[in-house]
Amino acid sequence: MPSEHSATQVHDAQSYDFDCLVFIGRFQPPHLGHLAVIREALKQARQVIVLVGSSWQARSLRNPWQFDERQTMIRSGFDDDENRRLEITPLLDALYNDDVWVRDVQRRVRDLTAPDVAKLPRIGLIGASRGQSSYYLSLFPQWESVSVPLVEGISASQIRERLFRSPGATDDYLSTGAYHDLPPGVVQQVAEFCQGDAYEQLLEEQRLLDQYRQAWAQAPYPPIFVTVNAVVVQSGHVLLVRRKAAPGKGLYALPGGFINPHERLLDACLRELRERIRLKVPEPVLKGSLRGQRLFDEPHRSWRGRTLAEAFYFALRPDQQLPRLKPVKGGDHARWVALADLEPDSLFEDHFFIIQNFLGLPADFGSAGA
Repeated sequence: MPSEHSATQVHDAQSYDFDCLVFIGRFQPPHLGHLAVIREALKQARQVIVLVGSSWQARSLRNPWQFDERQTMIRSGFDDDENRRLEITPLLDALYNDDVWVRDVQRRVRDLTAPDVAKLPRIGLIGASRGQSSYYLSLFPQWESVSVPLVEGISASQIRERLFRSPGATDDYLSTGAYHDLPPGVVQQVAEFCQGDAYEQLLEEQRLLDQYRQAWAQAPYPPIFVTVNAVVVQSGHVLLVRRKAAPGKGLYALPGGFINPHERLLDACLRELRERIRLKVPEPVLKGSLRGQRLFDEPHRSWRGRTLAEAFYFALRPDQQLPRLKPVKGGDHARWVALADLEPDSLFEDHFFIIQNFLGLPADFGSAGA
C-alpha cells in the first residue's frame, strides 16, 4: 500500500487540466448531484475549492444546516486523499450587492490558491448544467467554465420538503434508505440532526407556514405581501427587537410590519415605531432624520412567501443618551444593539443585509480557511 507521502507525489506528478476548480453552492443538504460535480472537479484539477453559500445565517427552513455541519457532510463523501485536495470554505451572501459578493468570492479563491510566481494559475468555475447559469459566468469572466451533466431527479428543496413536511415518516425514510439521493454519511448526519432541538424548532416553523399557506389557499393568485422596516441608528447603535415566537424565535429583527390598506409606506413605518416600539422620539425629528429608503425584494427573503419590504433609514443625531424605549405588553422586546455586536446569524431573514445596505457593514466574516 503506498504511503501518504507517495500518494501525494502521484497527484503532484499527475497532469491536470486546471490548477484549481471552484464550485459554489448552498448544499442544503449536500446530495449525490453535488458530489458528482466535486468528483469531476477532482479529476480535472489539482485543487478544488468548494464555497459554501448562506454561511453565518440563522437556521431556517431554507437554510437548516450551518457551515460546519455542511462541511462535515461534504467531506464524508470523500476519502482522505481526496479531502486533502478539497478546500471547503464559508461564503456570506450579499443579497443586494453583487459586487460585494463577487469581491468576496475572488478574495477567497485568491487566498486559497498559491500560484507559482512564474505563471498564473489556471482557474475554472464548475457546476451542473442547470445550476451553472450564464449569469454566474458573466460575474467571473476571468475564469473558464466547466459544465457537468445534471444528475436528474435530485433536488435539495424536495429533500427539505420531505424532512420537514413529513416528520412522522422521517425515521422510516432514513432507516429504509428512501433518501437514495443522499450519500450514506449525509444520511447519518441528517438522522442525528433530526434528534435535536434545532429540528424541533424548524418543525414548528413548518407548521406555522402550512397554516399560513392554508389561509391563502383560496386566493385566485399567489399573494404578494408589502411590509415596512425601520433602520434607526444613533451613536453607533441600531434599534432592534428580539422575536418572542416562531418563526425566528430568539433572533433580532428590525422594527416593522404590514402596511394598512389606506396607509402610505413612510406613515406605516412611523406608526410601527410609535405604537409597537414606543420610541421616544418626536415624529418631526424622525422625519428630519430620514437619510434613505429602499425596496428589498429578494424572492426568498421571507419565510411566508413573496414579501416586499420598504426599509427607511433614520440617522438620529449623536447623543450620550440613547432614546428611551417603553416596553409594549405582549410585544417583542426592543433594545439598542451596538453595531460591533451585529452578527448575520443572530438576525431574522435578510435584516442583516438591509442594515448592511445602509451602513456599509463589512461582508467578510471569518477567515478563508474557516
